[in-house]
Amino acid sequence: MDTTTARDRRWIALILLCMAEFVVVLDAAIVNVALPSMQRDLHFSQQDLQWVVNAYVLMFGGFMLLGGRAADLLGRRRVFMFGLIVFSLASLAGGLATSQGVLVGARAVQGLGAAILTPAALSIVTTTFAEGAERNKALGAWGAVAGSGGAAGVLLGGILTQSLGWQWVLFVNVPIGLAAAAVAPMLLAESRREGLERNFDLAGAITSTGGLVLLVYAVVKAVDNGWGSTTTIVLLAIAAVLLAAFALIETRARQPLVPFRVFRIGSVAGANLTGVLMGAALFSMFFFISLYMQQILGFDALEAGLAYLPLAGSIVVAAGVASQLTNRLGARSVLVGGLALVAGGLVWFSQISVGGSYLADVLGPSLLAGWGLGLAFVPVTIASQGGISEADAGLASGLINTAQQVGGALGLAVLATVANSATNSAMSAAHGARSDLPQALTTGFSDAFLVGAGIAVAAVLVAALTIKGSGARPEQEHDSEREPDAELVAGPA
Repeated sequence: MDTTTARDRRWIALILLCMAEFVVVLDAAIVNVALPSMQRDLHFSQQDLQWVVNAYVLMFGGFMLLGGRAADLLGRRRVFMFGLIVFSLASLAGGLATSQGVLVGARAVQGLGAAILTPAALSIVTTTFAEGAERNKALGAWGAVAGSGGAAGVLLGGILTQSLGWQWVLFVNVPIGLAAAAVAPMLLAESRREGLERNFDLAGAITSTGGLVLLVYAVVKAVDNGWGSTTTIVLLAIAAVLLAAFALIETRARQPLVPFRVFRIGSVAGANLTGVLMGAALFSMFFFISLYMQQILGFDALEAGLAYLPLAGSIVVAAGVASQLTNRLGARSVLVGGLALVAGGLVWFSQISVGGSYLADVLGPSLLAGWGLGLAFVPVTIASQGGISEADAGLASGLINTAQQVGGALGLAVLATVANSATNSAMSAAHGARSDLPQALTTGFSDAFLVGAGIAVAAVLVAALTIKGSGARPEQEHDSEREPDAELVAGPA
């Protein structure tokens, strides 16, 4: 294969990887619009309905770290394809579900498949493209897809639910996922960590996955149980014990699941901490925007989806700009600037009113926050992968994805508590009059946006203080395909 053909194939492979990531991110949002239809058809209670979403989030956040390390040890292409097949078959099972248990179980397996394929896909991107301007360009495309997937999910969910039925928000994944798995061997070379015994660090895997799953479960249930409830406190305590045990095991394991040395490389530690705060601020933003448009402005599912188009478009454009800016200004400057725009957009959102409109209350802050998200997502990903050897690429990819997912779960739980408390206080002050509910809800949303802005400001400070250097080395870009690391084997497997 000549050099030009090899280079072309890498960019075609990037399209495949981005398509897989788009489906995963899409699926985290697409189901939200279909929830009322699922509730009617399968007779969910309001309390049980949340598990259609939570089952996915729980497995996605809990198993990401393990999925990333499995990619390094077993082969990134192999793990990527396996994750796609699991995800696709679980989507098919969910669409065919005729009972609550089958649907929730299918969503859990979907989350597991997503946790397997996502870090594998990102690690393939980082090992395929040389660190510097070339990788920044590839991650710009990755960031545009990942950042816009949530907004696109709401739109596509509204269209499919209203035209074909809720089952199709799950069926749509099946042909895409299976086709991507079939094409992968033709476009992706196999790569994995070589030269060491393939030891999975079973004790580390059990304690880390168990701790993360319990942590996510505790925070999503805290909205119902209360942060001071015995159940929440006990679950958080068990999660803390498991994660502390994991940290102890990793310091003694011969081949740890997460060698802590990676946090001393470049800006890996700072990027992951920033990722937690970004996830906390941004996941909740989508949630409360949707509620405001549907509960206060009276939008139906399709109208709410269409209303996200400017936000999705701004993310895509900004992510493309971000890769170029990172080459010139460095990851830290672009990341700090993007997070500042996100904070500004959330402050603007906090000014929503019960008598507002889409043009006055949603469009402007959506564009500002969308630009901020697009600008921030690319450099934080670049910083999280900078300086990482190819042997640890899956691990680094799993870390940043875990940080964002766990941050999102934590942030949504905290901000939902803030919103609910403010709404309940406003209703109590109004003596529970039904006519005052829209104003009380708006007050809760406003407070949540304001606290989210505070989290985004914290992310600005963390990024400014912990992201080192430029994070972009465009001089490394070259015309030939990068040579594989000595620890890697590449080619058909």
